[in-house]
Amino acid sequence: MELRIPVVGGEVWAEHVAGDGVAVVLLHPGIGDSRVWDPVMPEVTARHRVVRYDVRGYGRSEAPTSGYSRLEDLVVVLDQLQLERVVLVGCSMGGGTALSLALTDPGRVQGLVLLCPGVPGFPRPDEPELDAEYEALKSADDIEGLVRFGLRIGAAAGHDDAAVGQLRAAVPGWLSEDEHLRPDPPVYDRLHEVRQPTVVMVGDKDQPIVVAVAGATAARIQDAEFIWMPGVDHLPSLRDPALVAETILRVAGR
Repeated sequence: MELRIPVVGGEVWAEHVAGDGVAVVLLHPGIGDSRVWDPVMPEVTARHRVVRYDVRGYGRSEAPTSGYSRLEDLVVVLDQLQLERVVLVGCSMGGGTALSLALTDPGRVQGLVLLCPGVPGFPRPDEPELDAEYEALKSADDIEGLVRFGLRIGAAAGHDDAAVGQLRAAVPGWLSEDEHLRPDPPVYDRLHEVRQPTVVMVGDKDQPIVVAVAGATAARIQDAEFIWMPGVDHLPSLRDPALVAETILRVAGR
């Protein structure tokens, strides 16, 4: 069932598939929208209640018009759907949101699957040339240039139609979020507090810094499982959906 869920100052597009077992919530990366989960949906929805939604400005959700945070919007979505306890599956940007909720309201999160996660507070090295290129493209509203930029950074496994479609769904979010997005609090130095069963996954074709973040995240979370994904870039659910779906089901208890 497709929904428009009201959030403070706007609304987000969501899909809610009824099912048995603990609810699984899928949080998309910053280089795509919730359609990135299409390849894993059939297997996961066959066994669980599943929710996915587009972050404001991405995909089918309207652009933000006032201040918001991704964590606050996630909480609103869960509250609207009366989901008291969930397994969170977060890719990249979505991984950071998942960790934020796991630390803010640990009783609400039963387990975590983190795909090439973004982790607020990780001490990323400066990349001035890359940042300057990105800002120049944004300032020029160069949509096609931003798509190519995103493909170069995140789609090393191939610029196929699915990857291109993901970038086209993401770029409007990039252009709209700077004015209104309130960053969620840093979590990197609190990862040792995470107690939920956690799996961290990353591909060998992802950026070296992303691989480093994933490894450090798995090392800091108690008893976290680390899965190396050969041939996979920053779109793991498109590149190896069978492994992603199997891991989700294992964490969610099938």
